[in-house]
Amino acid sequence: MRKCLWYSVLTILCTLSSIFAYAQDKLITGRVTDASEEALPGVSISVKNKKAATISDAKGEYKIKASTGDILVFSSVGYVKVEKMVSAATTLNVSLVADNTSLEEVVVVGYGTSRKKDLTGSVTSITSKDFQTGAITTPEQLISGKVPGVSIISNSGQPGAGSTIRIRGGSSLSASNNPLIVIDGVPLEGEGGIAGASNPLSFINPNDIETFTVLKDASAAAIYGTRASNGVIIITTKKGKSGALRINFSSVNSLSTVAKQVSVLSADQFRTIVNEKGTAAQKAMLGTANTNWQDVIYQTAHMTDNNLSIGGEVAKLPYRVSLGFQTQTGVLKTDKLQRTSVALSLNPTFFNNHLKVDLSLKGSLQKSRFANLGAIGAAVSFDPTQPVYATVNPQRFGGYFEWLDPNSPTGLMNLAGRNPLGMLEQRYDEGTPQRSIGNIQFDYKFHFLPELRANLNLGYDVSKGEGTVYVSDSSAIGYVVGGKGGTNNIYKQTKQNTLLEFYLNYVKDLRFLKSRVDVMAGYSYNNYLTTNYNYASYTASGEKYPNTDPAFPFDKPENTLISFFGRANYSVNNRYFLTATLRRDGSSRFAPANRWGLFPSIALAWDLKEEGIFAKNETLSTLKLRASYGVTGQQDGIGNYDYYSYYALSAPNAAYQFGNSYYQGYRPGGFYANRKWEETASTNLAIDYGFWDGRVKGSVDFYVKKTKDLLNNIPQPAGSNFSAFIVANVGSMENRGVEFSVSTQIIRKRELTWNLDFNATYNENKITNLTVVPGDQNYVGFPSGGIAGGIGGQFAFINSVGYSRNTFYLYKQVYDANGKPLEGVFVDQNRDGVINQDDLYRGKSSVPKVFFGLSSSLNYKRWNLGVVMRSSVGNYVYNNNYSQSGVLNQILGNNVLYNASTNYLTTGFKGNSQQLLSDYYIQNASFVRMDNANLSYDLGKIMKNSNVNLRLNASVQNVFVITKYTGLDPEVASGIDNNLYPRPRTFSLGLNFDF
Repeated sequence: MRKCLWYSVLTILCTLSSIFAYAQDKLITGRVTDASEEALPGVSISVKNKKAATISDAKGEYKIKASTGDILVFSSVGYVKVEKMVSAATTLNVSLVADNTSLEEVVVVGYGTSRKKDLTGSVTSITSKDFQTGAITTPEQLISGKVPGVSIISNSGQPGAGSTIRIRGGSSLSASNNPLIVIDGVPLEGEGGIAGASNPLSFINPNDIETFTVLKDASAAAIYGTRASNGVIIITTKKGKSGALRINFSSVNSLSTVAKQVSVLSADQFRTIVNEKGTAAQKAMLGTANTNWQDVIYQTAHMTDNNLSIGGEVAKLPYRVSLGFQTQTGVLKTDKLQRTSVALSLNPTFFNNHLKVDLSLKGSLQKSRFANLGAIGAAVSFDPTQPVYATVNPQRFGGYFEWLDPNSPTGLMNLAGRNPLGMLEQRYDEGTPQRSIGNIQFDYKFHFLPELRANLNLGYDVSKGEGTVYVSDSSAIGYVVGGKGGTNNIYKQTKQNTLLEFYLNYVKDLRFLKSRVDVMAGYSYNNYLTTNYNYASYTASGEKYPNTDPAFPFDKPENTLISFFGRANYSVNNRYFLTATLRRDGSSRFAPANRWGLFPSIALAWDLKEEGIFAKNETLSTLKLRASYGVTGQQDGIGNYDYYSYYALSAPNAAYQFGNSYYQGYRPGGFYANRKWEETASTNLAIDYGFWDGRVKGSVDFYVKKTKDLLNNIPQPAGSNFSAFIVANVGSMENRGVEFSVSTQIIRKRELTWNLDFNATYNENKITNLTVVPGDQNYVGFPSGGIAGGIGGQFAFINSVGYSRNTFYLYKQVYDANGKPLEGVFVDQNRDGVINQDDLYRGKSSVPKVFFGLSSSLNYKRWNLGVVMRSSVGNYVYNNNYSQSGVLNQILGNNVLYNASTNYLTTGFKGNSQQLLSDYYIQNASFVRMDNANLSYDLGKIMKNSNVNLRLNASVQNVFVITKYTGLDPEVASGIDNNLYPRPRTFSLGLNFDF
């Protein structure tokens, strides 16, 4: 009996001890690695059915409190989720394996996603871990140099300035060459900016972006039809995720300096030339100062960019909210951009995951002051012997030195340049634009047929831009007799773009046929409405200038695009793939007879790795052949109503006088009813390859793009239309090229990895027709690219059959025995003894033929060193600073003295308009540029028993440029270098907290 009692007591004590052991929390530690035993940072570890959660640090290590018998859940994007039970031990190490299925299904394409292995078109996806770092103000800077076939050139160094983006060379001459940009399913308007903003994309906070997906060939892009001739860039922002609360705070602070100035004469060099060659009156104009006017207008700029994001799950509602604040000054004085942005993402599911709802809202408010860009050219040319501030009558014109004439009614010298610093500090061009982009997407998987999904997308893109331009009436740039001058004008614009899209998607695995079918069909409605408000002009004191009342208080241009589209994917045995798309677009910009266009595509792929001969090859991990053909369209760059015969009210300065009154009349506008879609047919042949389990992988693409019915601005015969030029469908053009990309993991060890990515693109552009009757030998071509400093409109380029767009059309310079150019002496191409238009010849092109991108990432323990480099080969630039100011006439040929380019010391040119058209000014602008160098250190958890992780980083942008070009910067999108806002060199320090 006593034994039974002891046994009972012992049993009870053991049971209680076991229960207590299971119920008591203890600290569990461990390390998370991948299949190669490499540390996995950022893995989410949570206790199932409890609130406790943490993430692994840079070494893959973690700490979490749990009880014996609890289930720990280990999850990370791209890896199979693992669940492990807590035993009596306090150490639990876990190895995660890659989720190949997940990786294949995250590629975003038009209207949905696609498994990566099912792709048949040319699609490149860049995720946030591969973005450029540092002081980033606009989204496109994140992927510069990262994508083969994509050229991204920043337009200037101005805060928030946009970029010229070209995918496979562009497809048009007079219409738009910009790609379509889609943000979270909302296509952005392809043309026109927002009043008060330097760049429409500057409203998007780069820190909210998760991925960029670039659709390059017609198979991938044709689903967007009329807007896809220049490619498509799909931007996906960060979404809410289930799980524990996650907080991230990042801050970047930077300083920017001018890396290089335009080379002009020093004050002493300037005095020497004036004293040697000038008249007595000109010598008397010389001052005693030594002023570097470029130093005067430029400054060390600063930027701070702070971002806070909070994400997690509340009542099974995944959410993410972010707030960003950025303020940046420009290297040009008075330039400033301030941006406040907010984003909200809600991603709930209902009915046992049958209904998914994605709500995405993004808003941004900017406050900008735009510097007077004319000050750049003024600083290059202003007399360096004059002081910044006046010593005679310093109370006038803001105290700045100005050229004076006591005989002038205003006291100012007529047709004389104004003080560069005064131009900046006495002009206030301030804008406060706002923009919001959002959509709600409902994705319903039918209960009775789960293979069928219905997707409804409702979106908007609205903006309001308004601002004020104020110039003091005491400023020389706005001064009038009596002091009642200056400027005090306002401007305003609103945009309301709306979207409705609906599609059905059916996906089914046909196992008995070893096949998979994915079919989609849908409808799209896009409406673009702009309201431009018109105002009279006012003096600085608010008095209205006479005859400045607008004809209408506002204008409301509007256009609508309606589309029907479909796509079918079919695969057999996971090795043979077929994709076909069809889109029918109707645009209000065309007459009813030409309103609708049809844009088809077809693509095939063969996964050779799945074939028996390659399947067992352990060296080869990927081998896939792709081929595609498709047609895309173009409608941007034309007027909304130009197919109508319409009458418009004339401008106030074109009024008729009857007696003492002036009347505005109605006049007809030019029209062209037969305008139709510009179409581009694209052919693509490619191979995807990979070796050693993906340690070396990449692709090679060969493509041909042929554009017909070019939207071209052509002259009209006298009396045939109401406009001298109209946009009509005349001509054709083609681009041929090769793209190569390779990604390598050169070193892959436990504490040391080195990834190196390289891409190269060769693109050859050629115009094949420009006339109504093809092959017209009498048509030379049409000029473009205006040259500053000429008389009567002189152009650097010609677009003609058989040559690239933007081909230089100039005189061939003659040199002496010592290699010095002879002014006004050119090659007489036709040997008629006269140098005229017939002696111009077609030379180099401003369009590069080859460009490269290189990215390197070296990781050692907690350190990371990253480098991004770009190169462009075969692009030439017309140095307009040399041609305009590198002559003696620049110094002595005006009513005041102007500074000149140091090129005058080389050539000794006096200056004439014909010399402007010399190919002497064409320079090889090929370059190698290090865009970014970044060093970071991950401190991991910075406090005991906390989940606060800290990462520090330092970066330099625009590190160096190697080039033969002697101008300010070889990267000139227009091909004509004239007063470019310098791209600064930027030094940044940043920190990133994860909670």
